[in-house]
Amino acid sequence: MSAVTALPTLRPRIHTGRVSQLRVAESEWTKLRTLRSTRYTLLAGVGLTIAFAVIPAFVNASRWSTMSAIDKAGFRPLETSLIGVSFAQLAFGVLGVLIISGEYSTGMIRSTFAAVPKRLPVLWAKSGVFGLVTLVLALPSTLIAFFAAQAILTGHSFNGHDIALSFSDPGVARAVLGGALYLTISGLFGLGLGAILRNTAAGISAFAAILFVLPPLMNVLPSSWNDAISPYLPSNAGSAIMQTGSPAHTLAPWTGLGLFAAYTAVALAIAAIQLRRRDV
Repeated sequence: MSAVTALPTLRPRIHTGRVSQLRVAESEWTKLRTLRSTRYTLLAGVGLTIAFAVIPAFVNASRWSTMSAIDKAGFRPLETSLIGVSFAQLAFGVLGVLIISGEYSTGMIRSTFAAVPKRLPVLWAKSGVFGLVTLVLALPSTLIAFFAAQAILTGHSFNGHDIALSFSDPGVARAVLGGALYLTISGLFGLGLGAILRNTAAGISAFAAILFVLPPLMNVLPSSWNDAISPYLPSNAGSAIMQTGSPAHTLAPWTGLGLFAAYTAVALAIAAIQLRRRDV
């Protein structure tokens, strides 16, 4: 008798589909929403936006009757509502850095690029997903901050006029909605820096230096130099969107935000060039 050798059964090959920008975006969304640190940082950004609007509004409302006429005349209710944006941009910017530098520090970026060999779709997916999530959270945050602060200030007047603002007042809607856009661009700027430097500490340091340290340092320059340079710094240019009136030595609101967006686009473009030219 001859032995019969059983042939191995071949399993059908599972078709997983080609790599597309949408699939890469879905992957990045999964990474973003499953990280506990991401949720905490986003929550911190939302909380800072609202808390630092409500607390100053409450403090000023509680001492309004004892404030001097000069202090009352200099009070800016819209600026009070948007103080939290300046603090929240740090949270969103740091998270932007971590979105990509964290993968480099853990080595996970190698698996990501093995799955997406062309690499650039990864950067575009990270930017798109993170930017959309930031905007979706920042927009209601600035709206809540504004309406909550103005509700607290309602009933307090100066020279016969209520100091609280309406959303329909000139420049208010643009400033409040612009605050959400400013936070979104800040986060993407941090992502661009993180992609360029590929190191968490370096990325966060660069973000903080450019947006928080550099503007005050301009004060050591002669006034004429400071007035000429400061409006074009990323943070000063972007924050022009939240200003009303025509402050001296500042860019127009949309011009300033556009310049900040251009800085961010340049950072992402440099990161894209590095991805194409450098190994992981």
